[in-house]
Amino acid sequence: MSDSFDVLWLNASPILKRFDKPLLEYLSGYMRIAQWEYQQTKDEASSIDQAVELLYEFLEWRDRPVHLAGHGMGGAIALTFARRFPEKVRSLTLLGIAAQPANNWQAHYYFQRQLFSISRELVLASTVRSLFGNQPPHTTKKLVAALDKDLEQSPSSHSLFKLVYLPKGGVSMPMMVCGSKSDPVVNSTVLHDWLNWLKPEDKLWECPEGYHFFHYFYPQQVGEQILSFWERHNLHLVETSALSFSTSTN
Repeated sequence: MSDSFDVLWLNASPILKRFDKPLLEYLSGYMRIAQWEYQQTKDEASSIDQAVELLYEFLEWRDRPVHLAGHGMGGAIALTFARRFPEKVRSLTLLGIAAQPANNWQAHYYFQRQLFSISRELVLASTVRSLFGNQPPHTTKKLVAALDKDLEQSPSSHSLFKLVYLPKGGVSMPMMVCGSKSDPVVNSTVLHDWLNWLKPEDKLWECPEGYHFFHYFYPQQVGEQILSFWERHNLHLVETSALSFSTSTN
């Protein structure tokens, strides 16, 4: 079954995966794409290592390397996997990932909690504006609830007591890093830190707008750039429907 797709999109935030949908729908018109989802249990320690091991089990018997892609925590898992099992990865596409991969929206949230003596709800409301721009009150309320749930479900190791860091550096396979010029979490300065590790065949691209979830607001513009990158690395474009596979520790 795992040979029936060319691209594997990773997601580790069940409550936020809706924001991947427009891009995946666009890409699935050209590529054979599968989705791999990781959901952490309440009794499980917050770590991406378990997700990486489960991903290896899923791809262990695949004959050909796969094109990995992901946004946020899904991208951090993809990056860690590509470093540990490079023989399994043909190319790596990261969206909204800083050169310090642990500098995600949750690190941004906990840093504000440590810096200011304000409530969780107020910081989450501020975070919504940072990630999505100004939204109507009812939309902001829904997004606050979604981010609050993601803090519980995500395998991120950040907490009020400690911010955790992951190794910086590149990978051996071709890599594309995408960001947004209006993203305050992975801003242009942070994104351009990747230039210290990019190889000649790698690509760094910034969406002019869209905040942290730029691929949700501009799926076609982002998708065209990603397709161009994959095509450069000899991936034949095919018309197909997206496949969906889910992996959980439940």
